[in-house]
Amino acid sequence: MFEPAQLRSFLAVAETLSFTKAAERLGLAQPTVSQHVRKLETAAKRVLVARDTRDVRLTDNGDAMAGFARSILAAHDAASRYFSGSAMRGRLRFGTADDLAITGLPRILREFRQVYPQINLELTVGQSDQLYKRLNAGQLDLVFVKWVAGAKDGTVVQQDSFAWVGLEQTALDPAESVPLIAYPAPSLSRKLAIDALESAGRTWRITCTTRQISGVLAAVRAGIGVAVMPSSLVPEDLKIITRRFDLPAVGDVDFTLIRNPLANTEVIEALTQTIAGRTLKRSA
Repeated sequence: MFEPAQLRSFLAVAETLSFTKAAERLGLAQPTVSQHVRKLETAAKRVLVARDTRDVRLTDNGDAMAGFARSILAAHDAASRYFSGSAMRGRLRFGTADDLAITGLPRILREFRQVYPQINLELTVGQSDQLYKRLNAGQLDLVFVKWVAGAKDGTVVQQDSFAWVGLEQTALDPAESVPLIAYPAPSLSRKLAIDALESAGRTWRITCTTRQISGVLAAVRAGIGVAVMPSSLVPEDLKIITRRFDLPAVGDVDFTLIRNPLANTEVIEALTQTIAGRTLKRSA
């Protein structure tokens, strides 16, 4: 019912909100893209794109069609690869830092599995240093971890900065020790937080130790103390309190993909390209 070429043109318009940019992305003439969208609207018997002289936006039916289009094209591409004999196969042991797993990463992995159904994806969630050790031991093929900016080779997906996080009503007395919620040692955020406090002459005490981001967030929400985490991953109900209490800067962080050089290069590159270039924010 819906032609792949028309769906691709429509998705390009949906993602750029511009017929001109969509045409440039697809390498087509703008009238061709417009024609594809009109034909798709005719086939759907719905208006999908509202346009005037100033802007382009999707209608409610257009939003629905965008979701269907992604699924249809993913299935179409997977079928084409499978029956052409080019379907990628293999096993991919993928490790991700637990706080990166609460971003849009699960959605990205779902899209990857739709496009590459013949790849057996095995997921491990843990702390960055542990995952890196397992990668070096040959137990993982690709890891997605947090490192001090520029500290490790790999594919940097996103750069961020660490921030001090607490409740809106958090109160810290400058004369008292900073109550710190942290992962067990060794931990990048724990080490950087303690180093920053000691360099600034501030005392500290651990009020909660937890191995999971869910534990960190629960402890902060309970008012047990403050934590350090990447700024882009701070939930809406918590606040960045670095400046409010004159807490020391902790530093920048890279969200980095690091590969095992002995693993299946083609499979690793497929997932790397799927994740790279995507902006990762905390999921709603």
